[in-house]
Amino acid sequence: MDKRTSAKPYPAPVSIRNGPVEDATPQTNGNGKRKSRSSTNHVSYKDNSDSEDGRLAKRQKKIVSDGSDDEVLSKRKSKLPPAADETAVLEDSDDDQPLNAKFAAKKKAIEKNAEKEAKALQSKSKKPTPKKAVKDESDSDVPLAGAKGKKRAANGISGKGKVNGVKKEDSDSDAPIRKKAKTTPAKTKVKAEKPTPVKKAPAKKAKKEVSEEPGEGEDEEEEYRWWDAPKKEDDSIKWTTLEHNGVLFPPPYEPLPKNVKLIYDGTPVNLHVEAEEVAGFFGSMLNSTHNVENPIFQKNFFNDFKEVLDRTGGATDRHGNKVDIKEFAKLDFKPIFEYYHAKNEAKKARPASEKKAEKAERDKLEAPYMYCKWDGRKEKVGNFRVEPPGLFRGRGEHPKTGKVKKRVMPEQITINIGKDAKVPPPPEGHKWKAIQHDNKATWLAMWQENINGSYKYVMLSATSAVKGQSDFKKFEKARELKKHIARIRKDYTQDLKAESMADRQRATAVYLIDKFALRAGNEKDTENEAETVGCCSLKYEHVTLREPNVVIFDFLGKDSIRFYDEVTVDRQVFKNLRVFKKPPKKEGDDIFDRLTTTQLNKHLSNYMPGLTAKVFRTYNASYTMANLLRELKVSDTTTMAEKIKLYNDCNRQVAILCNHKRTVGASHEAQMEKLGDRIKGLKYQKWRTKQMLLDIDPKQKKKKGASYFELDPDLDEAWIQEHQNFLVEEQRTKIQKKFEKDNQKRQEEGEKPMPDKELKERLQAADELAKKFKKENKTKKVEAEGRGTTVEKIEANIQKIDERIRTLELQAADRDGNKEVALSTSKLNYIDPRLTVVFSKKFGVPIEKFFSKTLREKFNWAIKSVEDVEDWEF
Repeated sequence: MDKRTSAKPYPAPVSIRNGPVEDATPQTNGNGKRKSRSSTNHVSYKDNSDSEDGRLAKRQKKIVSDGSDDEVLSKRKSKLPPAADETAVLEDSDDDQPLNAKFAAKKKAIEKNAEKEAKALQSKSKKPTPKKAVKDESDSDVPLAGAKGKKRAANGISGKGKVNGVKKEDSDSDAPIRKKAKTTPAKTKVKAEKPTPVKKAPAKKAKKEVSEEPGEGEDEEEEYRWWDAPKKEDDSIKWTTLEHNGVLFPPPYEPLPKNVKLIYDGTPVNLHVEAEEVAGFFGSMLNSTHNVENPIFQKNFFNDFKEVLDRTGGATDRHGNKVDIKEFAKLDFKPIFEYYHAKNEAKKARPASEKKAEKAERDKLEAPYMYCKWDGRKEKVGNFRVEPPGLFRGRGEHPKTGKVKKRVMPEQITINIGKDAKVPPPPEGHKWKAIQHDNKATWLAMWQENINGSYKYVMLSATSAVKGQSDFKKFEKARELKKHIARIRKDYTQDLKAESMADRQRATAVYLIDKFALRAGNEKDTENEAETVGCCSLKYEHVTLREPNVVIFDFLGKDSIRFYDEVTVDRQVFKNLRVFKKPPKKEGDDIFDRLTTTQLNKHLSNYMPGLTAKVFRTYNASYTMANLLRELKVSDTTTMAEKIKLYNDCNRQVAILCNHKRTVGASHEAQMEKLGDRIKGLKYQKWRTKQMLLDIDPKQKKKKGASYFELDPDLDEAWIQEHQNFLVEEQRTKIQKKFEKDNQKRQEEGEKPMPDKELKERLQAADELAKKFKKENKTKKVEAEGRGTTVEKIEANIQKIDERIRTLELQAADRDGNKEVALSTSKLNYIDPRLTVVFSKKFGVPIEKFFSKTLREKFNWAIKSVEDVEDWEF
């Protein structure tokens, strides 16, 4: 018998994340290009055998004993490491289960609680839906609808058009989906802009114009509490009046000095200024080896560079003879790199006063673009700068990496502004592509970039009322899902055995999205976009099955971050996935070949208006966080640092649920070592303070016991000697920097700088500290420092040092626990910020401990909307 079958039963569906990643570099999935959905035309799931996975009534009782029905793509011999260790440093864990496994029982309880809550909410507002007959749980793969009973049409459409009280979407057929024609969105009518004359520039009226800065010079206006304002009748109208100053263009290209040339095959060449700029893009980034050594990056750059060369007359040597540039390998960009590198170093080495003056000049230039007037309110604009030209890098293995991003011209930019507002003037000699007055759009300007043909928009900043309202609606939609989650889970559990294969696939996909927070996934154009995957676009090779119910996912997810996850699933889900992988399917074929993201979202919208697959991530993250925070045990003796760590532990579990992973940074070990040294430094300081206690009152040794005054076991003589040298050098450096700063200030004020004699006198303090340490090492005694030192004062100091040690130990544990988990992503995008505000208020933790200044501005609506609410719940 297989050892696996005799092992202890698997827990409830739970993810074991953060498995081994053998190669840190992004990888492509499968063999090269991703195949279209049409690659699996007319796949038959019927089998001549009477296997339990067949669609026939007969089934085999034979149990599969093979450990795996397909091999994991990345062969792993080593045991999978746990996802996250216990982060408490003062408690020993009695088991070494991964964090996900420990979270399994809690997660199951949270799901049951959610279903009870959903039923209670639904019973208040709606009548219960009629129950569908549910077959007893068994290993059978026979569909719920019997073979002799009434057959359901593909995608679950019954004669009346509804199943279980939920309207079903139209289905094409039960055959695999083929490529469909894309619909072209209707274009908004815009009016063309006439060119601005070069010679005559209109006189500017500073007082009336918006051009200086909308809202500048006005009194501080009252805060717009949109969350308290009555709801608009027409939510599609975003603004009534809109004024802004357009966009800020990057500075023009500065040509290279005449002595700095691109070298081809050993010959310095002269280039047209446009070609020289493109050569500079590559030459300035030679230190980015990840990009410049990438063959695809090199090929794409060279093709675009050659195109610019051909258009601008090519290259010539110093005598004017034409040089035919044919091979990338013969190009030498080092002179260009050295020029830009020296320029950057010189810029860094400038005095502080020069940097300050440059910043002031830059701020003055940007000031008119930073704010707009939105319905009379001053709102901050987010990305008002037009992206400068350069080389496209892309995320992951992007096929267009290295291509030239062209300079965006005013003729490419459409301005969106109020009808009565003054249109911002384009740069002299240019005109805007168009001016429009679309009050249903929230963007101020837009243009189309040349790499992927995608549109770039100038929007309001994350702190604006418009963005705040968008966040509010997102979290309210997730709260609304609470009412429907029980019915959705019940329906997809039943449809896991549906007769229609399309319904089975949809139910399995919703199960994976709900239980494991997979993204829905959209079809990619692999020639123009990096090959990344979501649930609906999973390929044959991305899913590995291991009996009895383990599923291994291994693919590149959003932003080309590797998603490796080993999960235990319901038995029926496991069997469905095995059916979806049956021959003739092979590598490159879709797992869900009868399902698209559009169809999935259309089905979900029948349960609740606006419900899509991505709402599940927000709901599960926020609901899980709410339950975890509710169960926290916080007493009056719990310190501030402990409360923060408890919150972060909850945040970490949500981040793991959402697969918000990150690779361990190269500096992590160094940071942990530095933090460890700080803790040891405080322990040494504590030991010295205790020795001062003996210096004042030797009787304390008998009173407190000899062990109280012993050196901490983490410290040894060699480390103490090294630490003492560090303290002396640290003081010496501080004195020197203070002296230099004082002298610089005196020079700026026109005073005579202090002589070097003053510095020598100040440095004597460091020499005295070194002598003191030397004496202490010799006598093994520490003299009390300061005036009027008493036993009470020293004991109070020892207590303060103990608190600092405890705080740093908690920080160290927190940081080490977060080395592979990104807490900020879930906090920023998926956890309702009002949960954090309520926790902060309930336990007296300043909100600054959880939200940075930027986040406090972004979530101002959340902080203010629940500040007077005692019992707010998600």
